Amino acid sequence: AERRPAMNIYVGNLPFDATESDLRSLFADYGTITSASVITDRDTGRSRGFGVVELGDAELAGKAISQLNGNDLNGRQLTVNEARPRATRS
Repeated sequence: AERRPAMNIYVGNLPFDATESDLRSLFADYGTITSASVITDRDTGRSRGFGVVELGDAELAGKAISQLNGNDLNGRQLTVNEARPRATRS
């Protein structure tokens, strides 16, 4: 069987107290989570209010995006979409 690519998902408008395990439980129904991280400020260590989750199956990731985008987490409406790779070359 052909391996489908993994997909990185951007999760924005996270409550500032959301943790990596919150992200993992949000996406638990959508296949294998290869990584999950809440992005923190380098200086303060505090959450910057968004995270990135990598799902092992792009098709399930697409389903996660359509079902979780706009969902409420602790009173905040999540922004969930495909994370665009950041360009490293200038």
